[in-house]
Amino acid sequence: MFLAQTPPPVNYDEAKVGVYTLPNPLILANGEPVRDKTTWETKRRPEIIRLFETNMYGRVPNVARHAFANYEVVEEDRHALNGKAIRKQVVASLTGQTLTILIYLPVSSKPVPVFLALNFTGNHTILPDPAIRLSDLWDPKTKTHHTAPEQSRGSSTQWQVEKMLARGYGLATVYYQEIEPDFDGGIEFGIRASYQKPAADEWGAIAAWALGMSRTMDYLLRDPDIDPKRIIAMGHSRLGKTALWAGAQDTRFAMVIAAGSGEGGAALSRRDFGETIQLLNQHFPHWTCDNYKKYSGHAERLPFDQHELLALIAPRPLYLAAAEDDKWADPKGEFLSALAAGRVYRLFEKQGLEGNDMPALEKPIMNTIGFHIRRGKYEVTAYDWDQFLNFADKQLH
Repeated sequence: MFLAQTPPPVNYDEAKVGVYTLPNPLILANGEPVRDKTTWETKRRPEIIRLFETNMYGRVPNVARHAFANYEVVEEDRHALNGKAIRKQVVASLTGQTLTILIYLPVSSKPVPVFLALNFTGNHTILPDPAIRLSDLWDPKTKTHHTAPEQSRGSSTQWQVEKMLARGYGLATVYYQEIEPDFDGGIEFGIRASYQKPAADEWGAIAAWALGMSRTMDYLLRDPDIDPKRIIAMGHSRLGKTALWAGAQDTRFAMVIAAGSGEGGAALSRRDFGETIQLLNQHFPHWTCDNYKKYSGHAERLPFDQHELLALIAPRPLYLAAAEDDKWADPKGEFLSALAAGRVYRLFEKQGLEGNDMPALEKPIMNTIGFHIRRGKYEVTAYDWDQFLNFADKQLH
């Protein structure tokens, strides 16, 4: 009811980006400045969390946030991939929902760091490993699901599992539509189905997927093969938005990495470049809470902008990846957002992006806030993973 019938044309012209003023993350709601870490952590950070919950992602009801989950290791091979890896498959039973966590770890005498990332196409597409359980896939167009065919094993090009293992990192992943199917109405079949219809300020699908990441984290923390202090939230596109929101709320994540997260993720909404709030609400109304709809066409009315989402991750390391041809996600808006988040990192004596100019193509910045823009299109490539691993080496070792 808040959406215009005909959205404005998508803007890809920097000359048409209007003048805007970003909210200051270091000003309390009562107008007082934040001058120290304690005030940020006890007062301002909770204020910003509530702003995003109330106006964008939606708050998770307490009964869902604290719901009990059971975990069962249903398969384990400590000589997987010709002895190069440990493979585990864990079934997590949540209220009204089950998730299968696929884990690959390097063979090591001590606990290892792990990337936790939701996947788009099913666990079995990560590698052509016949032992991986075939996922039950949802089709958003028909709103039906089916068991994936055998020939789809290893079909995803996003993952660099063997490279991660060789560098000493593991991967834990879950098919995101097991948490909740990704279409308007998918709430009936996902983690939110067991609860009352959300109020205007209650969780959308991004918040549900983020909760699924935290429930997966609950298991990873108890696995003796995994280093509990080096678990990294990672995601691409809508799952990059999810990783940012999960990492902002759940401080157990040691690092957050988002690639091409765009509008509703790392990119500044007030720039109105590429995808906008209005387009996001029109195409994906189920991702956010109903209150977010009133900002369609009115980004200037938001009581926050996405640099404050990034600031919530401080002082933990944060890395953003962008692609030159992915203008829809507004790479410059992501860079400027990360730049503006730096003032909170400096409160913790951490180094943000610094400077005002975007780096050249494939010249990554590796401060506590990291960023790169590469040649190419909307995807996650081997180059991206090289930078993620380099950043993790620098920040977590």
